Amino acid sequence: MATHQGTTPQWKTTIIVSTSLQNHGTDRMLSARQHRIRFSDSVEPGSFIFPLSDLSVRFEESGLIEKIKTFVQVHRNSFILLHAPFNGKEDLEIMSVIQHRFFGSNLRILPVRNNDEIVKGMLTIAKATSKPHVDSIRDRMSLARARIVESSPVWEMLRDFL
Repeated sequence: MATHQGTTPQWKTTIIVSTSLQNHGTDRMLSARQHRIRFSDSVEPGSFIFPLSDLSVRFEESGLIEKIKTFVQVHRNSFILLHAPFNGKEDLEIMSVIQHRFFGSNLRILPVRNNDEIVKGMLTIAKATSKPHVDSIRDRMSLARARIVESSPVWEMLRDFL
């Protein structure tokens, strides 16, 4: 017996890419997934800009903190995906310094290890922050929170107490 599975339309977004990354592996991966790519000389070298987000490809570059600081001042909702192997103590310390420096700001920092994680992270953030999806996520989060509260032993204890 055959089952019918609904197909969802393929989701696409536009990514603005620094011309310095024109032949980068991430660019090819995005194109292969049929996302719209626009190259720009005005984008910070080594950066991708996607809906509500930014991606820095090399965080080892000098002046990174200043670049991130400028970006956070310009963009209200900021995401940055830091590309590094995060294998050694030094990599983790750099990540920690950046996180502490921007703690409490509107910047969200996500570590990525390879081109696949870069693309997956960019597309997940862009999709999750797009209007139809953000409403759906908000509804699911409210439902999950209500279910957790209902099944919480603390909540049951308070109900019994009252």
